Amino acid sequence: MQRHIIDQMRVKAEIECEKEIAHRVDFIKQTLLGSNTHYLVLGISGGVDSSTAGRLCQLAVEQLRAQTKQNYQFVAVRLPHNQQLDEEDAQLSLAFIQPDQVVTVNIASAVDAIKLSVDNAMSHIKVNTDAHEDFVKGNVKARMRMIAQYTIANKLGGLVVGTDHSAEAIMGFYTKHGDGAADLAPLFGLNKRQVRGICQHLGASERIYQKPATADLEELEPQALDEDKLGVSYEAIDDFLEGKEVQQHHYEKIIAQYQRTQHKRSSIPVPSFEHKSH
Repeated sequence: MQRHIIDQMRVKAEIECEKEIAHRVDFIKQTLLGSNTHYLVLGISGGVDSSTAGRLCQLAVEQLRAQTKQNYQFVAVRLPHNQQLDEEDAQLSLAFIQPDQVVTVNIASAVDAIKLSVDNAMSHIKVNTDAHEDFVKGNVKARMRMIAQYTIANKLGGLVVGTDHSAEAIMGFYTKHGDGAADLAPLFGLNKRQVRGICQHLGASERIYQKPATADLEELEPQALDEDKLGVSYEAIDDFLEGKEVQQHHYEKIIAQYQRTQHKRSSIPVPSFEHKSH
């Protein structure tokens, strides 16, 4: 089962950062060229994943501008919900990426509006616990951020870039149709430590590439660490994806979570259509 999952996630036991950077920058360039568009759009949170993907995108459009003499652009999007607690990290990330354009969209009013509308419409139905309602609102935030990014991309005629990598993908640790939605995912095939290594190689500060991962979506637990939510460390997930032995309880947790979240990685189910001869 471990070998099957590694094949699905396409993670190498070892990587050379310089080659991976070149490969992924080329992937971004070819995807952009194939789309006949000139803009890349990506939400920047201040974490290592968006910092790495953002810098790769900026390198890609700079190379395309030099090669084609056309105006390819990368748009970094800040998407705070009111005041972001780690805004300083987000600004540090932008300074590292050096994007062509920065757009800031505060999603708070949109999130509150849709949440209130749904709550009013469902007032006759039994309410969930406060903790679950907070979780639901967190998913609304993630989806609203993607709505904002696609709205910007639509206005520009561009592509939305995702930050999903294989250590998140294996655990289904993303919001379906939220941060899991994108037109291209240049970090896929990397585990978390490999993303950190590439980020460091690209010249980011230690504060960025070693920053503890947090989705920061739930208001009852602000800045809650991903690893606490997952119940297993990224170190164990990364070891698993590199084909190493992991403790049995970690192995079982990873397998169970992979199976439980399979629906996130699968195409939308449709009825079977069998051809019947007459």
